[in-house]
Amino acid sequence: MATAAGQAQQPEQPADRQAADQPVRPPAGGSDGPLRDRQLLSRIFGYVRPHIRVFAVGVLGMILTAATEPALPALFKVLLDDGFGKQGSDWLVWALPVAVVLLFVARGIFTFTMNYAMSWVSQRILTDLRRDMFARLADLPADFFARETAGQLISRMVADVNNVTATLGGVVVVVVRDSAVVIGLLAWLFFLNWRLTLIAAVLIPIVALMVRAFSRRMRRLSVEQMRYTGEMTGVIEEAIRCNPVIKVYGGQAYEQSRFATSNEKLRNFARRMTVASATIVPMTQLVASLAVAVVVAIALVQSRADQTTVGGFVSFLTAMLMLLAPLKHLANVNGDLQRALAAAEVVFAFIDAPLEPDNGRRTIERARGEIVFEGVGFQYPGSERAALRGIDLSVSPGETVALVGPSGGGKTSLANLIPRFHSASEGRILLDGVPIEELTLASLRGQIAWVSQQVMLFNDTIAANVAYGAHRNAPPEAVAAALRAAYLHDFVASLPDGMQTMIGDNGIRLSGGQRQRLSIARAVLKDAPVLILDEATSALDNESERWVQAALEQLMKHRTTLVIAHRLSTVIGADRILVMSDGRIVESGRHDALMASGGLYARLYSAGETSFQR
Repeated sequence: MATAAGQAQQPEQPADRQAADQPVRPPAGGSDGPLRDRQLLSRIFGYVRPHIRVFAVGVLGMILTAATEPALPALFKVLLDDGFGKQGSDWLVWALPVAVVLLFVARGIFTFTMNYAMSWVSQRILTDLRRDMFARLADLPADFFARETAGQLISRMVADVNNVTATLGGVVVVVVRDSAVVIGLLAWLFFLNWRLTLIAAVLIPIVALMVRAFSRRMRRLSVEQMRYTGEMTGVIEEAIRCNPVIKVYGGQAYEQSRFATSNEKLRNFARRMTVASATIVPMTQLVASLAVAVVVAIALVQSRADQTTVGGFVSFLTAMLMLLAPLKHLANVNGDLQRALAAAEVVFAFIDAPLEPDNGRRTIERARGEIVFEGVGFQYPGSERAALRGIDLSVSPGETVALVGPSGGGKTSLANLIPRFHSASEGRILLDGVPIEELTLASLRGQIAWVSQQVMLFNDTIAANVAYGAHRNAPPEAVAAALRAAYLHDFVASLPDGMQTMIGDNGIRLSGGQRQRLSIARAVLKDAPVLILDEATSALDNESERWVQAALEQLMKHRTTLVIAHRLSTVIGADRILVMSDGRIVESGRHDALMASGGLYARLYSAGETSFQR
């Protein structure tokens, strides 16, 4: 049931948040590598279970494809022993050609079934993994994005996760199909000549020992390659995002140097991986050639003693040579498996990354807007100094409070604590008398609208950017009213597609003032009781600022508003001005009183300071 405004209720905590409180599984690797590799494989195949029927069809296709392999050397035996010469059977003249055609038709059908089924399953797993990664992305804490670059995150969600499914899909095919081929050919070899087969069987343990020797090196190189791939993606992402700066400031040569360095590192690791992977192939072939040489010698001795026929020897030699290809694939499969597991480490570490702490169980339908700070202190992780110290503040419902002061004073840090982008290191913050940690994040943030200097828009229509998120189903009349309140209605009406006009990447088709007013329209439609304005007019020209300021005045009516001021002239009419320096509130009052006191605010205002930063 809905509560009265400002009162709280206690719903059951969502299951995904409860899961987030569980310990995060450490990534695979290290001294417990084999055990953790099995855990990784088990987790990957957990994504296979919903598609187990199609996967089973693919495995059946692999087995049937493998079953056709021994049939070819068997046909050679019949052809040479019974088909040639005067004693050849007449029925073989048409039976053997038909058998060859049927063999390859069946093989084609089985191969298509195997490839289609495995590709279908791999694509579904890829979709499911990316879905889980993106779902995690939306709920990761602000500290996570401070540590990771956009390029690295994009690389994980595009390249690394694709390596998991594509590479592991190939590994499954090789392990199942080629293992079945080896078993089938060995069975035929034993049937033909068990003595020679024992010699051929020596290949298997020797190859296994060689593969084991290269496994750990391939794993280490795969992890390093993914790291450098993420770095290169980050350089590319920055070159695209900062392209105007690069052009104006002549940074082309520098950026090309950065990319060349990153690209060269990636090439070196690819080369080292190629060397490690390619070394195993000639070694396997050398062992195989020695085995073939011994088999030929013994077969010649047996032939002189009438212990084998020409057809039997050719069939044996053919099957033995056919055995080399699947053995080579199995020798190489460990390198592919290590690349897949290395990528899986990165993917599952991302999926297991801790979510924003959300232990609150209370909700507020609509807050009155009273905000209280009690002895609040805050320090960023890894920082040696506190960003905020001893903040005591009470903001009444509907009051407009401006935060001003020199760069690094703590203005934005204070504002970021209200929607819990970060949690206070000490003290507490209350909304309508309820500690914000006791509120669910959805309920708390539902009470807040945010307009910042860094306008964040989506490559979508004007209407979709205004009616965003929980308000995406707002009626067109409400969207139009929000645009009117932001002084954008006439501009939008002049566009051929009106509110359905696409605005481009981050609103690139709009001017700076229009982009800012569009973000204000989004806040108007949300109609939240608490409004935070983070230097919302600092980057605008005078004409745009007048329009945006007019829109903000409409937006601020009857709302509790915190204004982080870039230009002191914009906060003269605030109910209260707080001057912050070195993480503390050093002055508080209205404009006239602060000017009369002759303190920091008066000095800054008189000096015409217009470049305050966070």
